[in-house]
Amino acid sequence: MKTKWSIIYIILALITFFSGYIYLKYAYNISSSNSFLQELMLIILWTIVTIFITASLLNKQSEVELEKEQRIKIFDIKSSFYIDLINMIEDFIEAKKVSKKDLLKLEFLTHKISIIADYNVLKEYSNFLKVFKEVVKNKDIDEAESEKLSIQLAELCEKIRNDLLKTDWKNKNVKKIIVSNINKI
Repeated sequence: MKTKWSIIYIILALITFFSGYIYLKYAYNISSSNSFLQELMLIILWTIVTIFITASLLNKQSEVELEKEQRIKIFDIKSSFYIDLINMIEDFIEAKKVSKKDLLKLEFLTHKISIIADYNVLKEYSNFLKVFKEVVKNKDIDEAESEKLSIQLAELCEKIRNDLLKTDWKNKNVKKIIVSNINKI
């Protein structure tokens, strides 16, 4: 919608410029002896063109600012949900137990994440949930299961990192480093 207005402003500026040029040519022929009138018309013409160009630039700047604010808001929401998920998994592992209430919280957090996460995060989150479901069958989490969850969470964190930062998607070593860091602990 905003781009449409930018184009309209530019078209109006061009129409004004060309119609002003034609008028000035006409005025020049009529009043060749009165150069003051010609200069005045030229000033008015360029003022109008400047107004239209400025309006177009301001409109584009507003559009870019709104997009920036939206990206920041989405980033904040995503990072909040992802941190909540990691904190929740941390609580499960520390408690070495998962209750029905905990599963219900995870279910609703899963719904929230499914709204904002990108495809790769959702795909890896699905893998994480498979491992999580296997680990919490008996509601208790032992050391081996805790390690399994941590490794799968590290895989998920790599996808989350790419979703939030949008930078390392080409770097395959990030995943290895994250998993390696978990294994060192």
